[in-house]
Amino acid sequence: MAADKKIRVTLTKSFHGRLRSHRDTVRGLGLRRIRHSVELDDTPEIRGMINRISYMVRVED
Repeated sequence: MAADKKIRVTLTKSFHGRLRSHRDTVRGLGLRRIRHSVELDDTPEIRGMINRISYMVRVED
């Protein structure tokens, strides 16, 4: 994965009532509310965070 490649991550489900570590991961990705999207570098660290909360987000290349 190239560091200059970007991915768009969109929060699709609420993070209220989830595990604290999952809420922290959502905030760490910069997501604030449902349907909020952010552009992030496609790195193994970001992919790991996305994998942890994959049931709450949508990823577009």
